[in-house]
Amino acid sequence: MIIEYSLFFMLKKILCFVLKILAQATLWRYQPTIVGVTGSVGKTSTKEAIYAVLKSRYSVRRNIKNYNNEIGVPLTILGQETGGRSLGRWLQIFLVGFFEIFYNKNYPEFLVLEMGADRLGDIAYLTSFVKCQVGVVTAIGEIPVHVEFFQTVDQVAKEKSCLLHSLSSDGWAVINYDDERVRLMTRRASAKVFSYGFDEKADLRASQIEQHFDDLKEAGLSFKVDYQGNNVPMRLKNIYAPHQVYSLLAAIATGLIYKMNLVEISQALMRLEMPIGRLRLMKGIKNTWLLDDTYNSSPSSALGALDLLEKMPGQRKIAVLGDMLELGSFTEEAHRKIGARAAQVADILLAVGERAIFLADEAKNSGLAEEKVFYFVSAQEAGRALQQTMREGDLILVKGSQGLRMEKVVKEVMAEPDQAKELLVRQEESWENR
Repeated sequence: MIIEYSLFFMLKKILCFVLKILAQATLWRYQPTIVGVTGSVGKTSTKEAIYAVLKSRYSVRRNIKNYNNEIGVPLTILGQETGGRSLGRWLQIFLVGFFEIFYNKNYPEFLVLEMGADRLGDIAYLTSFVKCQVGVVTAIGEIPVHVEFFQTVDQVAKEKSCLLHSLSSDGWAVINYDDERVRLMTRRASAKVFSYGFDEKADLRASQIEQHFDDLKEAGLSFKVDYQGNNVPMRLKNIYAPHQVYSLLAAIATGLIYKMNLVEISQALMRLEMPIGRLRLMKGIKNTWLLDDTYNSSPSSALGALDLLEKMPGQRKIAVLGDMLELGSFTEEAHRKIGARAAQVADILLAVGERAIFLADEAKNSGLAEEKVFYFVSAQEAGRALQQTMREGDLILVKGSQGLRMEKVVKEVMAEPDQAKELLVRQEESWENR
């Protein structure tokens, strides 16, 4: 077992080294403008929003799937997908990557690269060969995600700040002004700073946020964008929660840096759809509505989803909440916090996974009747139980970390399961038996 692990680790190091060299050479050859995106929450939605804005004027590439680590980022730069466990496929990737260093007449002008960090040194490694002109930091929060290998929240913030500290003096640090830890990151950064948020001190500000739920088929959100004395109203369909506005503001800030005007940017965002599995509303069986937020989960995003569940109309509100993973020493505290909030919002709670036992217990402690709280080991069990529990007019939130596979709950009760491959996350064959 030790020998197998050592061999795997050695092969991974070789793979990362080759990908790094090919990515460096590609960047040197084509000199794209690079926008890096990091943070504890909201990275993918922010990346997608920035992509939507920039692609209305420029040729742009961004990470696909979860390609945000030491393998995924170089693959994105090379325009390739993973070779999985196939040696032949990896050799093909290397050969194509090598030849395209010398000839690729369609290489994009911009790269929008999401950068994740599971351990200390991850962001520093990526920025050692990916030199960004713009660095975007979304949020850290009081209980961030992916902290299993970090000791404190401040340690997470320090790691994420590596993106801003890697920027040159003519680069731009685009930061969430409303997150104090993010705001403080700019003290040691030499780049120009462009802040966004709801606070009046932010360079770019959203105000007068209103949610429109009279007709869920047309549901959405409107707000005003204020920048240097100018303001533009925006109304976006299929975007429902105030916390999602942060991703839009980061995208607007990036567009402004590259000389796009507010009207042009707002028109680009009108075409934006949030990635699947991230607060997507769809019809369920028995004439119900499902709020599918199954891509992943964190304390801040779970609270945001519960806030949305509270405000949207429904005869009954049902929360189906799975474990939040990679929280390390914050695990019990975070799940209990979500359980207490669920008790305020939900008429019925279905908790899924071994860590969700804390969530279910705290919901009962916070006043949700014991007969309204159900606990399940797996998503499949929860899906079958939900099918029996739900009735016409219900609004159902489904959320959990990807390891829980909460999309299986949605698939069990969605009105059009034949569209699962288009509407749900993790429907590829490689996920089927996990």
